[in-house]
Amino acid sequence: MHGCSISEAFLPVGTTCAAALTASDRWDSVPPMTHAPNASALSLTRREAMAGLAAGAAALGLPARGAAAAPAPAAALLDDAAWRVLALKPESATSLGLDTGAHAALRGVLEDRSAAGQAAVAALVRADLARVEAASAAGLDPVTRTSLAVVKSAYRTALDGFALPYGDVTVGGWRNTPYVVIQNVGAYLDVPRFLDSDHPINTAADAEAYLARLGQFPAVLEGETERLRAAAAGGLIAPSFLLDKAIRQMGASLSAMGAQRGGGGLVESLERRTREKGIAGDWGARARDIVTTKVAPTLERQLAELIAQRKRAVPDAGMHQRPGGDAFYAWALRASTTTRMTPDEIHKLGLESLAELQGRMNPILRKLGYTSGTVGERMTALGQDPRFQFPDNDEGRAQIIAFIQKRLTYIRAQMPRAFSRLVRGNLEVRRLPLAEEPGAPGAYGGPGSIDGTIPGKMWINLGTTRLHSTYSLPTLVHHEAIPGHVWQGEYSNQLPTIRAMLAFNAYSEGWALYSETLGDELGAYEGDPVGQLGYLQSIAFRACRLVVDTGLHARQWTREQAIDWFASTNGSGRDEVTSEIERYCSWPGQACGYFIGRSEILRQRARAQAALGAAYDLRDYNTAVVEGGNVPLDVLAANIDAYIAAKKG
Repeated sequence: MHGCSISEAFLPVGTTCAAALTASDRWDSVPPMTHAPNASALSLTRREAMAGLAAGAAALGLPARGAAAAPAPAAALLDDAAWRVLALKPESATSLGLDTGAHAALRGVLEDRSAAGQAAVAALVRADLARVEAASAAGLDPVTRTSLAVVKSAYRTALDGFALPYGDVTVGGWRNTPYVVIQNVGAYLDVPRFLDSDHPINTAADAEAYLARLGQFPAVLEGETERLRAAAAGGLIAPSFLLDKAIRQMGASLSAMGAQRGGGGLVESLERRTREKGIAGDWGARARDIVTTKVAPTLERQLAELIAQRKRAVPDAGMHQRPGGDAFYAWALRASTTTRMTPDEIHKLGLESLAELQGRMNPILRKLGYTSGTVGERMTALGQDPRFQFPDNDEGRAQIIAFIQKRLTYIRAQMPRAFSRLVRGNLEVRRLPLAEEPGAPGAYGGPGSIDGTIPGKMWINLGTTRLHSTYSLPTLVHHEAIPGHVWQGEYSNQLPTIRAMLAFNAYSEGWALYSETLGDELGAYEGDPVGQLGYLQSIAFRACRLVVDTGLHARQWTREQAIDWFASTNGSGRDEVTSEIERYCSWPGQACGYFIGRSEILRQRARAQAALGAAYDLRDYNTAVVEGGNVPLDVLAANIDAYIAAKKG
């Protein structure tokens, strides 16, 4: 993302970056697969999907992926582990299109976000890690062997996170945060978005399930509020400027829920969709009663807790000022990068990479007539040029959507040049919910359901059009949609269910940033020097993130210092940068995964080129990376080892 990928079953409801909504940084699909109502039938569909992958791999000379059946114990273990998690994360079953047949009851349930709910997830992860570690990898096919390695990595890291005294921990996810509720975290944002975008309304049973989830929403909010109080009692209170934004957003949500407003979007979504489907019933009245008499009063209590904490809050931005903050940040960096890099190493990498990228930008700027000042100052001047801006009104918002659709049409047509096996790119572009826009990044996206009934989404923040320019939007499309999060997620969705659920920030965001490079290599900016600058500025933007994230959390930078440095150094707009800095304060470490992941994908590509010589094909390499699935970076290296060996024969 300028946001995150969000196709992660372990994320709180509705957040894909990354989900980034899993969100990132969720929502896209592969060629449709049928989900039968029992576990054995589901296993069969996955075998069928893997057989298709094996056929594509054979054409590339890659290791057969599922050509030989995995021993039943390992396959059954992975399948059972997936369903055990989905029982605790039922919204993920809906987002993946798995809440059908014998699992249809999951459609009417929300995740338990209380301390007890978090403890249940940790206990499950601990128990299943022991089962996976006891499983032998001998004789397994490559897909199953990789899946076991991926589960071990994700679960071990998550358990280290659960051992920390506070925070929301995702298992194989990107949205790790010390704060249970803040401007971009919490059920007050996630549940309304999820119910409107992912919860299907095709039958009366779907509408009843919607109402059942709505009825559980107050308990979810109360569970979060209890955790907020517990964290504050232990000395953890979010920065004052984050609380200010969260309080404003929550107040706006409550205002929309008021009885005089008819219950707001939670009611409108159900009313509209049942009406469109011709589903008779008093759905609006029933939803309105739940929202106005149960949801709103519970949310008022959560807001009161935030207001009370605001009185004790300080403006210090970084984790170094929080109790146990250094330990939390060290873990968050490890979870986000899947490396052991230190804050100092990451900070240095950011500065060195930024210098190299701006060295490439300087001659382009000079040719365009921008000769005075630093690269950042000249990019600021470029960003203020009205030729590259959109009107900051509804007409400008419509122009942005149309621009995105045009770029999607272009990049879709280039995919046969970049991949040996194509997926659908099942995708829709949607504006972020209004209540979420103030605390959200410029955009985020990800894949949808496995069966394709819920499309992938590119969510775009249109609170102000100043977040976007004509030269920044193309790279945003490549990153969030094609060949980025939505595209890559369709390949992962064809792997065993546990693999469609697990995601690693460094891989998913590294792939999305690498996708921007692919766009450049496929000619997206040919004859367009301003577009080329937009691409280079986007990569430099992620290098700046390394500097700023470590600056905030390990070097005692203030919010204002970080904003000033980022805006002046990269020439990014202050509106965009302010939202970014505040995001880094609530998601420590997450912003570091992008550049580190891209660097590793490019390093592995150079290694494959050197090893294969004339036999190297960009299409085969890219396909090997995405068909290997979302993995930690050490597993990515092992997958490329296998790809190189197979090509050599």
